Amino acid sequence: MNRNVDEVTAPLPELNPMNWPRRFATRTTQMKRSTIRELLKLTAQPDMISFAGGLPAPELFPIAQVQAATNTILNRHGAQALQYGETEGLAELRDWIARQSSRPGLPLTRSNVGIVSGAQQALDLIGRVLLNEGDKVIVENPTYIALLSAWRPLGIEFLPAPCDARGICVEDLEPLLRQRPKLLYTVPNFQNPQGTTLSAERRARLVEMLRQHDVGLVEDDPYHELRYQGDSLPSLLELDARLASPGGPENNVIYVGTFSKVLAPGLRVGWVVAPEEVVDKLVQAKQASDLHTSTLSQHIIYELVRNHLLEEQIPLLRHAYRERRDAMLSALEKHFPRGTTWTKPDGGMFLMVTLPTEINATDLLQRALQQKVAFVPGEAFHLHGQGQNTLRLNFSNAAPDKIEAGIRRLGSLLDKPV
Repeated sequence: MNRNVDEVTAPLPELNPMNWPRRFATRTTQMKRSTIRELLKLTAQPDMISFAGGLPAPELFPIAQVQAATNTILNRHGAQALQYGETEGLAELRDWIARQSSRPGLPLTRSNVGIVSGAQQALDLIGRVLLNEGDKVIVENPTYIALLSAWRPLGIEFLPAPCDARGICVEDLEPLLRQRPKLLYTVPNFQNPQGTTLSAERRARLVEMLRQHDVGLVEDDPYHELRYQGDSLPSLLELDARLASPGGPENNVIYVGTFSKVLAPGLRVGWVVAPEEVVDKLVQAKQASDLHTSTLSQHIIYELVRNHLLEEQIPLLRHAYRERRDAMLSALEKHFPRGTTWTKPDGGMFLMVTLPTEINATDLLQRALQQKVAFVPGEAFHLHGQGQNTLRLNFSNAAPDKIEAGIRRLGSLLDKPV
């Protein structure tokens, strides 16, 4: 076929560049980069003392045991461990979690357990399965920042509940419950960001009130095993099961757990314990998200727990983190000026500092970074612009000598006028 020369050599019409932001879904306006994840880029500097991320101590990771478990799995189940797996998760691991979570009056089976890619995915899936635009959710104020990030794009309304050293002020919940929220979300043990623990009396009253008002409860419990003093308290899942009458409504609690804080976060394995119909719906959502959690990671985790590694690892973590918590509390007493207060956690990885009202923690961070110290301003964890004079400090990642040096630097900044 002969073509006109001019036709062949004619320039293409000018094309406008694609404007992708105009194509973004409306919900993306509620999506922001995580303050903490962005800070981690800065704290990667070798001379930075970081109290910012909720990072376990890497020198305490059971690397040799993970390596041995990986070799065992690849030798014994190589092809299976590298193949696609069931969305619900590895059956043997689900059975193990069900046994560990069962209590008198709370018999659980694998049908009550779903494996997820870290507890964060559990929160994302719970929101997608249970929350509609306009729904209301009660949260502690302050609360876990990544929960806010996961559920804000869903178009829900957060109802902030006041807290004190004993957790949610349950006696103040009635006005919020009258607004007919669908869920209440809480971190009852060594809460992120405050480090506070919900008292035994408030736990019992909370589960009772939520049943009375037909409000579901999401119990996020990543730090449960990291207790350094005091007696362990029953989970909200267990307390709620005691209220269920035979043949009556199923458990009112969705429990979220993770291996990230006691084994290794890089394996990305967490779990959900819930009524069977809830687990089934979460599985449907997960199939659309990532098909299933890493098969190899699940096999490694199961190999470690069935060989009782947790019985060795948890006491090791408790000893080290208790020492680091005590180092931070001591350094705060020594170096922080009058007018500042802080929480005194019985476990976990965090505490929260409250500065005099005239001090803005975000402004303080900019000065602190120049002194090679990082933390997370507390405003990111609060609703309605509160908490501008607060900051969250992580004590699990830095050694005691680094904690002393970092708190001393922060204290000197607080002593100096801006």
